[in-house]
Amino acid sequence: MERKLIVFQSVVFFIFFIAFSFGINSLHAEEHHDNSGRKKNAEKEEMKIGDMIIEHITDSYEWHIMTVGEHNFTINLPVIIYNQGNWIIFSSKRFEDGHAEYRGFYVSEKKGINQGKIVLKNAEGEEIRPQLDISITKTVFAIMINALLVILVFLSVAKAYSRRKGEAPKGLQSLLEPIILFIRDDVAKSSIGSKHFEKYLPYLLSLFFFIFFSNIIGIIPFFPGGANVTGNIAVTGVMAAFTFVITTVSGNKHYWVDIFNTQGIPWWLKAPIPLMPIVEIMGVFTKPIVLMIRLFANMSAGHTVILGFVSLIFIFGKISLGLGYGVSVVSVGFSIFLDLLELLVAFIQAYVFTLLSALYFGMAIAEPEHH
Repeated sequence: MERKLIVFQSVVFFIFFIAFSFGINSLHAEEHHDNSGRKKNAEKEEMKIGDMIIEHITDSYEWHIMTVGEHNFTINLPVIIYNQGNWIIFSSKRFEDGHAEYRGFYVSEKKGINQGKIVLKNAEGEEIRPQLDISITKTVFAIMINALLVILVFLSVAKAYSRRKGEAPKGLQSLLEPIILFIRDDVAKSSIGSKHFEKYLPYLLSLFFFIFFSNIIGIIPFFPGGANVTGNIAVTGVMAAFTFVITTVSGNKHYWVDIFNTQGIPWWLKAPIPLMPIVEIMGVFTKPIVLMIRLFANMSAGHTVILGFVSLIFIFGKISLGLGYGVSVVSVGFSIFLDLLELLVAFIQAYVFTLLSALYFGMAIAEPEHH
């Protein structure tokens, strides 16, 4: 009975959490619309849904917390630039409303690769990027928060294990231990092998829990949540690059020989035109690229679809008040469903990224079969 009660309470909590998240998302969308109206001298204009969604899922030099009346509560993050032999450090508050300049630098609003980035104009009037931009952006700040959270959680669990040696897990231990054992036994050991898996287990666990925590925190619509960390292709690219480097460094003689001289393949696929070696070499580079794009695309798509359903309320509300109320019921239902689905996707994407990394490691250190 106690377990059933716990499960029931968990379900109620998640439903409340999702409904609350939807409400906050709706308020954020409405705030964006109201603020845009004030900036345009309170003129009624169509809500720019695309701009609102892009603003949410992309990176920025500030972190908007909330709007109360006409006051915006924002964390202005530090801008750190190196250009023409000089380090320039200042607050992103200098770029308020996206139009202000500071020492020639400003945030570009022009459509293209530099949109939303700090630029300056050259002698020809063209927008160019500074030589080095290592600013603490919203995504970077969120990565620091997520990493700190993972460290604090596991330090707490490690201390609990040291205090309760030989005792059954309790509290946070009992929540995380099944996941850790799952990654160890069903991902690392089965993919890499019982002989070598322990060497890669710390990386795989760090990878899984960082992605999982980032995905979950990204669903939460209020600070310190809401940042689209794993929906940033630079973040997923760095994680994929780590997997690529570890795979490449770990590769044994059999791994590299099999790439250039695959066994069991007809000779005419290897000579005179080395078709199979070319395909295998391309596979070495496409595997991490697929890892990078899969996680980025799935998490960005989830945020985009949820915001799209929220925006339907304001789109149809302009046509007819009654229609707006009717559509809001549908939008709420779909948004709650998608938020619940995102909780599942958060785990699945962390699992898939970790599993494929483990499979690549296992392929790199696999020993040749002897018959």
